[in-house]
Amino acid sequence: MTGQVRGIQLARLLGQWHALPGRRRSPDYAALAGTVRGLLADGRLPLGVRLPAERELAEALRISRTTVTAAYRQLRETGHLASRRGAGSWTMLPGNHRVASTGLWTPLDDREMLDLGVAALAAPPQLLTAARAATEDLPRYLGGAGYHPTGIIELREAVADAYAARGLPTSADQIMVTSGTQHALDLVLRLALAPGGSVLVESPTYPNALAALAGRRARITTHGLAADGWEPDLLLGSLRQTRPNLAYLIPEFQNPTGHLMPAALRERVVAAAHAVGTDLVIDESFVDLPLDGTELPPPVGVYDRHSRVISIGGMSKLYWGGLRIGWVRASAPQVQRLAAVRVGVDMASPVLDQLVAVHLLADADAIVAERRVQLAVQRDALLGALAQRLPDWRVTVPRGGVTLWAELDGPVSSALARAAEEVGVRLAPGPRFGLDGTMERFLRLPFTLPAADLVEAVGRIAAVRYDLDRTGRRRWREPAVIA
Repeated sequence: MTGQVRGIQLARLLGQWHALPGRRRSPDYAALAGTVRGLLADGRLPLGVRLPAERELAEALRISRTTVTAAYRQLRETGHLASRRGAGSWTMLPGNHRVASTGLWTPLDDREMLDLGVAALAAPPQLLTAARAATEDLPRYLGGAGYHPTGIIELREAVADAYAARGLPTSADQIMVTSGTQHALDLVLRLALAPGGSVLVESPTYPNALAALAGRRARITTHGLAADGWEPDLLLGSLRQTRPNLAYLIPEFQNPTGHLMPAALRERVVAAAHAVGTDLVIDESFVDLPLDGTELPPPVGVYDRHSRVISIGGMSKLYWGGLRIGWVRASAPQVQRLAAVRVGVDMASPVLDQLVAVHLLADADAIVAERRVQLAVQRDALLGALAQRLPDWRVTVPRGGVTLWAELDGPVSSALARAAEEVGVRLAPGPRFGLDGTMERFLRLPFTLPAADLVEAVGRIAAVRYDLDRTGRRRWREPAVIA
C-alpha cells in the first residue's frame, strides 16, 4: 500500500476501533486516533501515505465527520499526521524527518513543496522504454559475477563515442563508469589529492563538491567569478601563485552562475596547470544543455597533452537523478588506478542501471532536443516571473544549463530561504555555494520545474521577501543539522 489509502481500505484496517463501554469511556475520536496510532506503530499502516478526506472516512465508518475531524486533529497534535490545507494529510511518526536537498533534516509533510533546491529534471518518457530494453539485455550478464569496476563495455564505448563526437578522441579504456558524478569526483579526489592537499575552486561553486573536498581535509583557495564569468588574468594568476595540487572547474554552464568558459581561456588554463604541476578536474555535468543555439567550445581535454585533465560527467542533469550513472574520462593508466581505488569503496555500478544508460545514450539526440526546448520555455517563464514580481533583482540570462544566479535587492538570501520554506518553497541560499558565509546577496534558482510551478514559486517568494522588511516579524526557527 503506497501513495494514498482510501476510506474503505482504512476502515478495514481499523476493524473494531470503537471506544470500550464503561464508566471511564474515552470519546470516539480519541479511540479512532489511538487505533490509527496503533496501526502505524506495528507497521500495518505505512508512513508517508495520504489518509482519506475527513468526509470520505466518516462515510466509510458510518460516523459523524466531526468525530473524524477531532481524531485527525489529535493525530496532528501527537505528531502522527502532517496536513497541508487543500492538499491532504499524510502519516508520520513523532519527530520523523527526512534529509532534504539542503543537507538538513526536514519534515515529511512537504508533498506540495516547490523544491528549487534541486537543479535536476524529472525523468524523460524514454526512460521506461530504455528500462524495458535493459531487462531484455540483462540475461547475457547473469552468468557472471556482475562486478565490472570500470563499467560494462557497451556503456564505456557509448561514453567514449560521445567524447569523440565533441572532438576529443577517446577509447573505452579511458572511461570508468561510476555511480553518479559525485561518486566520480570522490574517486578522483581519493586518487589525486592527498589529505590536506591544496585545491583551487571557483567561487561560487557546487556545494557538494565543497563537501567532497572537506572530506579530504583539502586546503581550498578560490577564484571569484565576475558578473560575466572568469577573469582570465586572475584565474591564471591564482594557478601560478598558489600552485595547487588540483583545480576543480565547471567550464560548461557553471553551477550556479551558468557561465560558459571561452575556448581561448580553456587552452591557457591547461597550459598554466601543466606549468605549475596542477591536475584539472573538469565537471561536465551540463555540457549537453546549451540553449538558444549556443555553440560549445572544444572540451578542455582537447588541449591536454600531458594527462593533466580528468573529466567527469553523468546522467543526472540531462536524464534523471534517480539513474545513478556517471563517469570519469582520463588516461588509461589513470582509469586502472581509479579502479584499484574503487574496490575499497563500492566494487562496481549496477549492471542493470548501466544497460538503461546504454539505451538512453542511443536515443540521446531526441532526448537532448526535447530537453533543450523544455528548459528554454521554463527558463523564460522564470525570467518573466522575476521581472514582474521581483524587478529589483538582477539576473544574467544563462546560455545553457539549468540555473539562474540572481543578485537580490539586499543581503537576505538565508533569511529568505527560511521564510520561503514556510510557504512551500525550498531554496538554496547563496552562502551554500561558498566557503565563508558570504554571498548573502545571491540565490540560485533552477528552472527545472514546470513553468506554472516556477511562476507560482516566484509569487510565494515575492510575498515573503516583502514581509522580511516588516518590523515585528517573528523570529524564524533554526532547522536541525545532520551531525
